[in-house]
Amino acid sequence: MRKIYIFDTTLRDGEQSPGVNLNTQEKVEIALQLERLGVDRIEAGFPAASPGDLAAVNAVARAVKNATVIGLARSREQDIDAVREAVKGAQDPGIHLFLATSPIHRKHKLKMEKEQVLETADRMIRYAKQYFDKIEFSPEDAGRTELDFLCEVTELAVKAGATVVNIPDTVGYLTPYEYGNIFKTLKEKVAGIENIQLSAHCHDDLGMATANALAAILNGADQIEGTINGIGERAGNTAIEEVALALHTRAEYFNAKTALNLKEIAKTSRLVSKLTGMVVPGNKAIVGANAFAHESGIHQDGMLKEKTTYEIISPETIGLKDSKLVLGKHSGRHAFREKLVDLGYDKLTEEQVNAAFGKFKDVADRKKNVSDEDIRALLEEKIIETPEVFALEHLVVSFDSHGTPSASVKLKTAQGIKQHTAEGNGSVDSIYHAIDAISGEVVELDDYTIKSVTDGTDALGEVHVVLKQGEVTAQGRGVSTDILEASARAYVDALNRLIDKRNAPTRNRRDNVTLI
Repeated sequence: MRKIYIFDTTLRDGEQSPGVNLNTQEKVEIALQLERLGVDRIEAGFPAASPGDLAAVNAVARAVKNATVIGLARSREQDIDAVREAVKGAQDPGIHLFLATSPIHRKHKLKMEKEQVLETADRMIRYAKQYFDKIEFSPEDAGRTELDFLCEVTELAVKAGATVVNIPDTVGYLTPYEYGNIFKTLKEKVAGIENIQLSAHCHDDLGMATANALAAILNGADQIEGTINGIGERAGNTAIEEVALALHTRAEYFNAKTALNLKEIAKTSRLVSKLTGMVVPGNKAIVGANAFAHESGIHQDGMLKEKTTYEIISPETIGLKDSKLVLGKHSGRHAFREKLVDLGYDKLTEEQVNAAFGKFKDVADRKKNVSDEDIRALLEEKIIETPEVFALEHLVVSFDSHGTPSASVKLKTAQGIKQHTAEGNGSVDSIYHAIDAISGEVVELDDYTIKSVTDGTDALGEVHVVLKQGEVTAQGRGVSTDILEASARAYVDALNRLIDKRNAPTRNRRDNVTLI
């Protein structure tokens, strides 16, 4: 079968999702999981956007050993130089250059004629060729570019030294037939096209990103670009897991496959969701909570008789398991460690296992049974360590439907244990007022979301908050069987992250530019 290369842009296009701001540690954590997933190319960021982004790309470049690490650049020498600096130390570095080509972009954004676009593209690809063996060139908004001009741009890119030409449907405008036809035409008309790879980069504004990517593959695309869970600008990008499973499940139709380790998909999806704060919808294909759930009596009857009646993908394919080992408050450390290995957490240190076991025992005292999802939530709550300026020690909340709620909070600080009692419009509001009084920080609560990690009245609840202080924002997560405790933990976590980010102010800056 023909191999389809996977270009993952979760750390670049995915991070452009509103409200998402990954720090360096988080980018490295995701990149290492993408490496375990088996992606071929990782677009780690946009180095020219800020010194913090450049440093994050460099950290990913040094950490990843088995994938090409790529930085994005506009068709400017200073952007190319920033990528050179960022991917120093990479085992296999690359650059992704882009320049808009559609009439609307030429007229309103670039203010260039066709000849100027061609000259700029040629000059910048040749400049990059001095420093990079692997160069991907993207004619931004290719989907709305005149097909004859797109052929001309592609042929120029091939001659100038590009190794991959990417065809982005930047605004998710095209239908599968139209998008597939672009690849078919390029294959037929562009001289030297056989010497490079063609790549598909689709957005989901009209809900056709995955269908368009598959249409591109059917018409000769060698690579698809996308993100985990389909996150990204506006309505998002092609979901890598959807394309991978479509090729796997319908192998006889597409006659193409990826090199992904499909059993790492579920774990990768969870990690990206946790660190970005973007909840995966329950009905999301492949990785949604309901993807392998069956409620209809007719469906359940069919499943009991033969799974393939209503399930074309088995949960085991993407790394999900139905475990028979039930953990509770009487379970020991050995059983807990075996469960961690079974769930894929076999690289934890003894110190990390002990810390996780302590958190597990706390939850087990409150729950009859602790599920796999409970354990994953506990492990992933603090998967990225942030310097603890504050730590929650104790929480007492008083609520009366006819009175004013109040909360007494104890925090561990550098000066010792501090306590404060505050009132608020609700229990959560009073908790946050008390924490603010102890910390002395003036912050704005930009977002607050709750979700149930597991089922039942004793389910673990996860709270995600976003705090803002001036131009600095930080996300925090908290997990507990008590949603008020989870709310307090999330707020303290976000506060610690915000203070950490404030100490590195350039980390959060982004240039206001249009990207593919």
